[in-house]
Amino acid sequence: MTTDLAVIIVSWKVREHLDRCLASLRAALDADGITASIVVVDNASSDGTVELVRQVHPWATVEVSPKNLGFVGGCNLGLQKLQGSADAYWLLNPDTLIPAGTPRRMLEFLGSEPRAGLIGPKLLNTDGSIQESAFRFPGLLQVLFSLDLMPRRLYFSALNGRYADYLYLQDSPFRIDHPLGAAMMASKQAVEHVGPLDTGYLMYCEEIDWAWRMRKAGYTNWLLPDVTVTHVGGASSRQMPPETTRFLWESRARLYRKHRRGMTYGLARIVVHRAFRARREATSDASWLVAYDGITRAWA
Repeated sequence: MTTDLAVIIVSWKVREHLDRCLASLRAALDADGITASIVVVDNASSDGTVELVRQVHPWATVEVSPKNLGFVGGCNLGLQKLQGSADAYWLLNPDTLIPAGTPRRMLEFLGSEPRAGLIGPKLLNTDGSIQESAFRFPGLLQVLFSLDLMPRRLYFSALNGRYADYLYLQDSPFRIDHPLGAAMMASKQAVEHVGPLDTGYLMYCEEIDWAWRMRKAGYTNWLLPDVTVTHVGGASSRQMPPETTRFLWESRARLYRKHRRGMTYGLARIVVHRAFRARREATSDASWLVAYDGITRAWA
C-alpha cells in the first residue's frame, strides 16, 4: 500500500531524544491526517532504543543493525525497506521535534513543485531561536572559514555560504543549494532518478552531495520558512570529538573531489594539508594524532 509519506530515522544511543521525536511525529501526523510508514534504523545501540520503539511506539518499525552503519548506511537501509511505499521520503534526525502542520505543508509543497528534489523546514533551536537551515554549495572560502583562516565577523555572511536572515523571516519558500540534513524531505521522483545517499560518506556532507546530484539532474532544492522543526543538534556526534573531526574532513575531501574539481579542489587540498600538518605537530594526544593522519590521507 502506498502512503503519503515514508519517514526514516537513524538512531545511535539517543534513546530519550528518539522517544520525544517519535511522540511528536505521531501527534503531528495524526493532526495533519497523513498516512505514513515509519522505520527507525538502530545502529547497534546499547541503551534500550530497540525496546523503547517496540514497547512505546509499536506503530513504527525498527530495523536493528548488528553494527553501526553510520548515518548514510542507516538511511539507505531505511530507503531500501520503504522503497516505493510513499510519495515522499522524510529523513529525520532523532533529536528533532515535529509540530502539527509541518508534514502536511511540506507534502503540499512537493505536490505543487514537480521538479523539487530536496526541501527542508525552518529549523529552530530549543530556545525557539532560528537555526541555520540551508546553505550554498561549498567552495574554497568555506574551507578557509572552517580552518579559522577568515575573519570571524564574516562567518555568518554569504561569503561562508549563508543565506540572508530576512529570507527565514518571510513566509515564501526560497531556492537553496542544500538544506541541513536534520529534517530534509525528498520527492519520490528525485530519489528514483539520482539514487540513494552515497555510501562513501560515513557521516557529514551526505546531504550536500545528494542535493548537488539532484541539482545536476535538473531538480530544485527549497527551504520552507513558514514551517518549523525543532532540532537539538549533535546528540550523537558529540560523543566522539576526534573521530567526528576526522569523519567531517574525510567527507569534505570526497565531496570536493566529486563536485569541485580543478583549481578549487587543488587549492583546498593544499590549505587542508598545511593546516592539519601544523595541528599534528602541535599535539601529543593519540586520538587527535590518528584523526589528523586520517584527514591528511583523505586529502592526499
